[in-house]
Amino acid sequence: MPVIARFYGIIIKMYFIQNEHGVAHFHAIYGEFNAVFGIDSLEMIEGDLPGRAQLLVKEWAKFYQKELLEMWNSQKFMQLPGLE
Repeated sequence: MPVIARFYGIIIKMYFIQNEHGVAHFHAIYGEFNAVFGIDSLEMIEGDLPGRAQLLVKEWAKFYQKELLEMWNSQKFMQLPGLE
């Protein structure tokens, strides 16, 4: 699962075999915490992250929602910037 962004200790990854992974989503890893966020809703749909990390992931995803969906649909990897 390629890393598409890193920021504030959070790693964002995405699988590129969507027919095996249902709804459009990405994974956020922060230390021992791991969560899955829906690209359309930007809500956490599985797993757990501390509250501050969840807010940072959602803030980041708002900026790159279009690119995330494009990646999901095209199955073409691209590196995205983190939050600054």
